[in-house]
Amino acid sequence: MSSTKCFSYYFQSPDGDIIDCVHKRKQPALDHPLLKNHKIQKVAPKVPKGMNVKKRGTTMEDVVSGGAWQMWHQNGTRCPKGTVPIRRSTVHDVLRAKSLYEFGKKKRSMAMSLSRRRIDAPDVVSGNGHEHAIAYTGSSQEVYGAKATINVWDPSIQVVNEFSLSQIWILSGSFDGSDLNSIEAGWQVSPELYGDSRPRLFTYWTSDSYQATGCYNLLCSGFVQTNSRIAIGASISPISSLDSNQYDITILIWKDPKVGNWWMSFGDSTLVGYWPAELFTHLAQHATMVEWGGEVVNTRVTGQHTSTQMGSGHFAEDGFGKASYFRNLEIVDTDNSLSSVHEISTLAENTNCYDIKSSYSNDWGTYFYYGGPGNNPQCP
Repeated sequence: MSSTKCFSYYFQSPDGDIIDCVHKRKQPALDHPLLKNHKIQKVAPKVPKGMNVKKRGTTMEDVVSGGAWQMWHQNGTRCPKGTVPIRRSTVHDVLRAKSLYEFGKKKRSMAMSLSRRRIDAPDVVSGNGHEHAIAYTGSSQEVYGAKATINVWDPSIQVVNEFSLSQIWILSGSFDGSDLNSIEAGWQVSPELYGDSRPRLFTYWTSDSYQATGCYNLLCSGFVQTNSRIAIGASISPISSLDSNQYDITILIWKDPKVGNWWMSFGDSTLVGYWPAELFTHLAQHATMVEWGGEVVNTRVTGQHTSTQMGSGHFAEDGFGKASYFRNLEIVDTDNSLSSVHEISTLAENTNCYDIKSSYSNDWGTYFYYGGPGNNPQCP
């Protein structure tokens, strides 16, 4: 650990990352023009009923804990109180993007596959590169959050500008217009964004269908970090192995009914930070849909399908220890209570490449297996 002129402290992670400890009032979020007068929420959010948090007090620092594991923790490190950990971007990270403007953003030509996909008409197939295997709720209800436990793998990525991710989407607005609001979190393998093929904790947000607003992690202003232990964009360790130990992460995103900000917890109820309500239009009130599942980018518009894997690279039918899973799907309802999701629909645009199969059990509640290898004899 060393001190620098710009940062209080920084850590060199075993995977090569540099984690800077930045004073919480100097973090990128507060540069957003809509947050010019924003005061960082100091009082812990009102957690959903059914969420177990070991409170030692009422302030944010009292509530958070260091239960989640990331690779930079291997030496027992954490940032000092009053600072937040931020993965340092390098010159090489920026150079892998086509432009400085695009760095940290979803490419609109591909990201629009989500906003243009009509969820009430799952037979419509996107033609712009993104492929999904997802479960989703109906579009007519008011939703105030969602939770799931997500199996973590390290899928193979064929080319540097493709990625594979597994995440929760919190959505509101028009899916075929320019006003879609989305909050997203999960794990992601993206050589273009991070320079390696490790699964990493990530977040994303947009308030205009990925046109100009939002970005991954803390690469632009918006998401307010409050935790000194969890670094968004840092690699997750350990990860699952075929027919061996399985590892997963739990993510909860919900709207604080008292203040209105959208909070995220990671692992054992560890509060990471929040998306301020000021960032959004539709999500300033509530969400209308939740999605859980996997997404890959297939850059091959013509010719052979990519061999970039989704999840573990195995189809849903291969089951536990081979296929990747989401378990214990829950939503937050109007009275700020967590409840198990009993009615979900599923969608996979190309089941010969990636698929999904849902079920229910007493231990796992509503769950599903999903994923696939991409290119194979049935997916040429």
